[in-house]
Amino acid sequence: MKVLGACPLDCPDACSWVVDVQDGRAAGLRGNKEHPVTRGALCVKVNRYLEQVHSPERLTRPLRRVGRKGEGRFEPISWDEALDEIATRLTAIIAEHGGEAVWPFHGTGSLGFIQGLEGLSGRRFFNALGASGHDPTICSVAGTVGLRYTLGTSGGMDPEDLAKSKLILLWGTNPLTSGHHVWKFIQDSGAHTVAIDPVRTKTAERCDEHLAPLPGTDAALALGLMHVIVGLGAQDEEFLSAHTEGWPEFRSRIAEYPPERAAAITGVPVERIVALGERIAATRPTAIRASQGMQRHAGGGMALRTLACLPGVTGDWAIPGGGLHYSTSGHFRLDIDALTRFDLLPHPVRTLSMTRMGEALLDPDGPPVHALFVIGANPVGSNPDQRRVVEGLSREDLFTVVLEHFPTDTVDYADIVLPATMQPEHLDVLAAYGNLYLVWNEPAVAPPGECLPTTETFRRLARRMGLTEPAIYESDEELANQLLKQYDVDRLRADGFLKIEPGPVPHGKLRFVSDQVAAGHDPVAGYTPPADSGDGLVLISAASHYFLNTGFGSNPELRRRAGELRVTIHPDDAAARGIADGDPVTVGNDRGSFEAVTEVSDMVRPGVAATPKGRWAKHSGGATVNATVAERDSDFGGGAVFHDNRVWIRPRNSRVQDAASRSSTRLA
Repeated sequence: MKVLGACPLDCPDACSWVVDVQDGRAAGLRGNKEHPVTRGALCVKVNRYLEQVHSPERLTRPLRRVGRKGEGRFEPISWDEALDEIATRLTAIIAEHGGEAVWPFHGTGSLGFIQGLEGLSGRRFFNALGASGHDPTICSVAGTVGLRYTLGTSGGMDPEDLAKSKLILLWGTNPLTSGHHVWKFIQDSGAHTVAIDPVRTKTAERCDEHLAPLPGTDAALALGLMHVIVGLGAQDEEFLSAHTEGWPEFRSRIAEYPPERAAAITGVPVERIVALGERIAATRPTAIRASQGMQRHAGGGMALRTLACLPGVTGDWAIPGGGLHYSTSGHFRLDIDALTRFDLLPHPVRTLSMTRMGEALLDPDGPPVHALFVIGANPVGSNPDQRRVVEGLSREDLFTVVLEHFPTDTVDYADIVLPATMQPEHLDVLAAYGNLYLVWNEPAVAPPGECLPTTETFRRLARRMGLTEPAIYESDEELANQLLKQYDVDRLRADGFLKIEPGPVPHGKLRFVSDQVAAGHDPVAGYTPPADSGDGLVLISAASHYFLNTGFGSNPELRRRAGELRVTIHPDDAAARGIADGDPVTVGNDRGSFEAVTEVSDMVRPGVAATPKGRWAKHSGGATVNATVAERDSDFGGGAVFHDNRVWIRPRNSRVQDAASRSSTRLA
């Protein structure tokens, strides 16, 4: 039997896949050849997904903590025991502290609308309790808000239209590692390709050109390019007059960034800026593919806002194959309100920021959190300021329930662990953010052991707590139908995928000047510099080729392929620090540190260090790169600042490394 499904992981592609079922077991997994984006191919990570499903390390029974928090010592218990204990503890916490003392913390382990983050699975249950809201700020919010200020939507161009482009700027994106299916449309175009990235990635090596700006200076580079375009008189006056607002003010802003100033800010040579500006001026259509990494700094929202102005200056927004693609999420007409039912809240509640976990658990602005549900997340591995997150999770007065597949770093701090189903074992709906397809996931096999879908876990817990709201008990099929009321659900379920019609971009007129910009920010699109301006190298922690966030972090084969944790620095920076290729080093700042082995290479520009994210602390000496990242917001939306992060790098046997920095590597 062959069952159509969909990859739930935090990747733009949301691949359609086919599960081969033999004797009730998922025996094979392959990309769906019929899907116009997947085209039968999965990535190097997801090709091993069934190893995860069948892993002997998989959690298949409820567990109760028997050791100290952080030790990871548990005993198996029954579902009845687990539900009884959770219900008793929640009832007592709410009676004493109110519903807002409960925080449902959703992560990007699944982007499903029924079982995962996008639909805040279980939210109806938590609303009935009056629990705090959860703002998933860790990924793309700054850029999304910035694009809305400029375009009125975050939707952007159809990525399949990249096949029509003549010039493609791959700006802060590495699709050959993350979301590789867009590369097929880039190849089909025959376009001149330019990678703009501080690191010479796998993608950059395949492009015709590579420009390496300093992290966080992308908006200054964009303004410098527009200065060249306007200087040549290549702006599209007809488009500007008919479809934009605030052009005179923005033209004045562009005038402030001649190539010489842009070069001084970005570290990109003047002649490279001029040459690329001249190429853009002469090439229609030009497309920009940008992704989330470039907006993870203090000016990340402004960077996307300004970048979206470039196709407005050239008129590319009006040409098929022109414009900008960041996320297609803004195009989907999904009834999230009907799914989440925030109207069930008995009163207004606060919303807690995903990327401010340490602050919320240790220094709350409001009532303390006394009950934490971690759903599809591994905040010890993924959140900023790892030390503070661990300190918060170590609170003995914090009752923590984790729904998981594997014994992650975060599981070690749980009071109760509940085994969750994986994608071939439950129903779900996905909407890609790298294309325009809805994807249906049909359950293919029965769950192992006592694993339950997230939806069923909260239905059972609601019954145990005596909740009477009927909406909490609706089936997964009913939830999907409510979410998808704008679409043909029967066709989606039968075919496995459905392409939607995108909305207009811009939605209304493109706004170079916006009166909607949050207080304290410039209403004219421009450049906001990074906030961490201290000494040291700027550390980038981009996606690994072998892990997806911290997913697959326990897979033995992918860990073997990834090898030991490396930090890559330029030869000039290595020489200045007395570091040679292969040296063991400690990387840190005043927030914390982690251990790695150096790779000395010109694949990174001077002033930059690069290391992949996705490692588990328990497999990495007790700390990972996020030990060094600040719990600080970007400009728009409260986004994370993973790439606005300066560090020192020292040989591990250095006498100048003091005891405090050494001990900060032992967090878990």
